[in-house]
This record gives sequence, C-alpha cells and structure tokens, in this order.
Amino acid sequence: MASMMFTDCSSSTTSLLIHLNRRSSTTLLRQSVGQLRLRTTVSGRACSLSIRSADAASDKVIDGKAVAKTIRDEITVEVSRMKESIGVVPGLAVILVGDRKDSATYVRNKKKACESVGIQSFEVRLAEDSSEEEVMKSVSGFNDDPSVHGILVQLPLPSHMDEQNILNAVSIEKDVDGFHPLNIGRLAMRGREPLFVPCTPKGCIELLHRYNVDIKGKRAVVIGRSNIVGMPAALLLQREDATVTIIHSRTKNPEEITREADIIISAVGQPNMVRGSWIKPGAVLIDVGINPVEDPDAPRGYRLVGDICYEEASKVASAITPVPGGVGPMTIAMLLSNTLTSAKRIHNFQ
Repeated sequence: MASMMFTDCSSSTTSLLIHLNRRSSTTLLRQSVGQLRLRTTVSGRACSLSIRSADAASDKVIDGKAVAKTIRDEITVEVSRMKESIGVVPGLAVILVGDRKDSATYVRNKKKACESVGIQSFEVRLAEDSSEEEVMKSVSGFNDDPSVHGILVQLPLPSHMDEQNILNAVSIEKDVDGFHPLNIGRLAMRGREPLFVPCTPKGCIELLHRYNVDIKGKRAVVIGRSNIVGMPAALLLQREDATVTIIHSRTKNPEEITREADIIISAVGQPNMVRGSWIKPGAVLIDVGINPVEDPDAPRGYRLVGDICYEEASKVASAITPVPGGVGPMTIAMLLSNTLTSAKRIHNFQ
C-alpha cells in the first residue's frame, strides 16, 4: 500500500499536510498515489515539493532515529551487565551555565536519554553571571568524583568566560564530548587513537557503517570546517581511507567539488544550501544541519530543515538522512556510548 511521504525544503506546507494527515490519514493515503508538484519560495530559494509512494523513497532514507534506538538498546544491555558484574553504574555529569532555553532543552534531553539506558546523570546549574572560577571548580569536582565517568560542559558559555580554558580543564579520561586538544590531536595523527571522538561526527560515520556504505577509496566532501563537526568528520573519513575535501566559506566553485563526491557530510548551518544539481548520482548524503525556517502554520512558528534540499537531493542520491530524524538522534546516542566506554576503561571492564 502506498503511504504519504512528504518532503519540502522551503515552504510551510509540510506542517499543514502532516496536520491534515493526523485528521484524515485514510483519505490522504488514497490520494497519495502519483505525485503532486508545487513551487514555493522562501528567502529567494525555490524547492520542489512532492507526495510520492513511501515504497519508492524509503530505501533512500538513512533512519538515524531507528539506528540510535538500536544503539541505545545495546547500551542498556551493557550498562545492566556492568552493574550486575562489578556493581558500577556509568555516570555522566553536565554543567550548564546561564538560562538559555535551547541549552536547557539539550541538557534535559540528555538527562532523559541517560535515564532511558540506565546511566546515572549529574547536573550543575550556574547563573549567567557566574565566574569562570566557579565553573572550573565544578569541572574539578567532577574530575575527582569516581562515580562520574563523563563530563560535558554545555556550550555556548557566557561571553565573559574563556571557553577553551574550561574545556581544557576537563580530564581527558572523562572528555566524552571529545573536544580536548589531546583527543583531537590523536584523532589527527596516524597510529594514534583518541580516547573519545566528538559525538556528532562519530554519529555520522556510525550511520555510514550501519548502512554498509563503503568508505574506503571513495571521494568524500565535508561542507563546513568547525572544530565540533566539520574538522573531526573530515579526520574520521580520512581514517576510513576516503579521499577527503573540505568546503568552506572561501571555497571557489563548491558545486563543482561536491558533484565529484561519493559521500557528502554537510555541517554548515545554511538551510537548503546544497541543491540537487550539486550532487553526483548515487552519492550518499549525511545532513548535519538543523536550521529553523519560518512557518506560520507550525505550532512554534517555524520548522527545521537541513543544509541539503531534501526533495531535490533525494531524487539524485542513493541514500540521505532526513532532518529531523537523521543525525540529531545519533549525537546523543554517541554521547551515551562514549560514557559507557569511559566507565569500562576506567574500571577495566570488558
């Protein structure tokens, strides 16, 4: 039976049709055979919109939500085994400074994720005007706490704080975010192994592995060169023996470069920047971008889209991650995985 799969890169129609789907799914299922095409424009960027059979498109979707659930189930088993065998429960500590709503949401989601797999969570909340010394004191306390195996400082920090000083103060043995310079340095060097890999790029590579995407010898393009995603993603692809090119804001003719790529990881934070015309037929696309786009019909007045125009790209690519539901769930899954790995390493548990 055909079902409705809705993909749209630049209009507010997504939320409208999803809303209609909740009210009258049977009618929409009957009407979804064939294809409806609209042209819409937001901020001067046009993108096609279609309703198609899910059977035709589902094989192309890299389902990060499903993979993350599988990984969390695996972690739950290991956490339980560790507790029963040696009486140790992995622990993750989060330090939140200030009252940013988005940061508070991220921290709350991480806490729920910990609870779902049996990892113990610790949390310190500090005021926006707290001193850097207060944050460092919290970091030091968790460094010395044997029940804590991973420490995460929620970013961004207030502007009066030196972010690098604080991140560098986290014990490398508990740096489950993977941002410590020694971890990044080891990641960059052949023959060295980092204790931890940054969670989002690690999740990108894990998706490629779980979907049996061959990386060795392939041409890979990473769009974006941030310390958090772009740079470590490029290093990880290089470790997998891909030939890697990084595209950034000063790159000339990025379309020509991406058209040569077998694998694209985009982490630039620009909605729908990567068009279908940029993509080599059969390429595999990992979209890290989570960009809010105005949508008056959405409950919050906006919806989320990726860096890649999904509708255009999905017609050309052999596989693609959706936004949301692609890389996002993998980031937290990798954080939980790194915390478990840390606890096992510290307690020499196999």
